[in-house]
Amino acid sequence: MVVKNQVDARGLRRANRATARLLKELARLARPGVRTRELDDHARAYMARLGAEPVFHTEEGFPGCINTSVNDVALHGVPGEYRLRAGDVLSIDAGMLLDGYCGDATITVGIGEVGPERRRLIETARGAMLAGIGAAVTGNRVGDIGHAMQGYAESRGFGVVRGFTGHGLGHRMHEAPDVPFVGRPGSGPTLEEGLVITIEPVLVERSPRCRFDPDGWSVRTVDGGWAAQFEHTVMVTSRGASILSEA
Repeated sequence: MVVKNQVDARGLRRANRATARLLKELARLARPGVRTRELDDHARAYMARLGAEPVFHTEEGFPGCINTSVNDVALHGVPGEYRLRAGDVLSIDAGMLLDGYCGDATITVGIGEVGPERRRLIETARGAMLAGIGAAVTGNRVGDIGHAMQGYAESRGFGVVRGFTGHGLGHRMHEAPDVPFVGRPGSGPTLEEGLVITIEPVLVERSPRCRFDPDGWSVRTVDGGWAAQFEHTVMVTSRGASILSEA
């Protein structure tokens, strides 16, 4: 969506703020002994109270309300009976449709005490997202965003997952353009004033090569390296990106 009026701006901001508040609640609940299914149940109840729909299920057929990706699962982890353990790294991706507008955001949290290398992975993933957000300025191109995220991550010794992307967002969860996690400066579609996109790099400790689990959804690193992801939905402006998915 390219926002051209205050009705759309308010609707998108409300949906994304609601998503950010949900992620804050889930981060507080994510502790040793909690099943990932319990986090999914909480998200379903939260959305139901708002009158929102869990779009991962309704749009894509995903079997959960949220993605819960643990340790070497880089993306699209399916909530289930796994009990979180101290030292785990958990990425939670949440999305909803609220009053006709989509919200989408991701956080990564450490469960209990997490070692320094894993904390560095989490902090660098967040930094890579912020680097991408810094490049989301009217007149830049999509490749500038990917280049900023890739450069930030790789200069700090981490890999960046290929083959998956951020995306435009509006009345539907996935709209044009795709926003890859890596890129060449000056390549790809031009960023218009008011364009709403997600910026959501996935960083890994070692090789970015991944494979699908037998469930057909969970994307796991081939070499067992752990992963972390952060995501914000932003609106592109000439003054820089306006983050919509902050609580």
